[in-house]
Amino acid sequence: MGGGVNSLNMQLRKELDLYASLVNCCNFQGLPTRHENVDIVVIRENTEGEYSGLEHEVVPGVVESLKVITKFCSERIAKYAFEYAYLNNRKKVTAVHKANIMKLADGLFLESCREVATKYPSIKYNEIIVDNCCMQLVSKPEQFDVMVTPNLYGNLVANTAAGIAGGTGVMPGGNVGAEYAVFEQGASAGNVGKEKMVEQKTANPVALLLSSSMMLRHLQFPSFADRLENAVKRVILEGQYRTKDLGGSSTTQEVVDAVIAKLD
Repeated sequence: MGGGVNSLNMQLRKELDLYASLVNCCNFQGLPTRHENVDIVVIRENTEGEYSGLEHEVVPGVVESLKVITKFCSERIAKYAFEYAYLNNRKKVTAVHKANIMKLADGLFLESCREVATKYPSIKYNEIIVDNCCMQLVSKPEQFDVMVTPNLYGNLVANTAAGIAGGTGVMPGGNVGAEYAVFEQGASAGNVGKEKMVEQKTANPVALLLSSSMMLRHLQFPSFADRLENAVKRVILEGQYRTKDLGGSSTTQEVVDAVIAKLD
């Protein structure tokens, strides 16, 4: 936190040009949450915005951090979001922004989304300011379908949506580029630096297993992906093996063994 080396995750995203982050937040049968019928896909621009890493100290005590938004990257992520919605029979794409304050930067992002939206008449398009978006997420999350966001807002929105749908331990995610893809836990809030969890071996493996299923689908092995996903969902539904974050007391290995036993 502050100081030290640059995030390795960020370096991977930049080096491999993994421009789209994809987190699917949905309810799981057998896992009670405050809201039902949540099925949100957060698609986040992954290479620029506040995460450009362009910071410097102008004079002692004054730091400048640059937020970079380009037409190229905004159009690219908007196209990805609409194409994803089209291919996965999704009905709506919502652009999340703060263009009422950052009129040029977020204005450019919105302009790009609007242009792309005109090419997909069958998909409903709307826009929401990020602060209202957070409130709507925790009060009526079922209204959202696919969400497309600049970098920082996407991080906040994805973690909020994950918390609503069962917690960060069960949400898979992927970072996708034109040539490469990296799959990881979709939302990591609250999981970093928990040494006790490492010692006790009680981290929840569900998110990583489901991320593996996403990777298999990306590699065009849909039947393998379905087998893994269904096995994980059956373990969650039966509720016998759960880690502490889901109200159980199982270790990581016990959950993984239960999933292996359920593989068809």
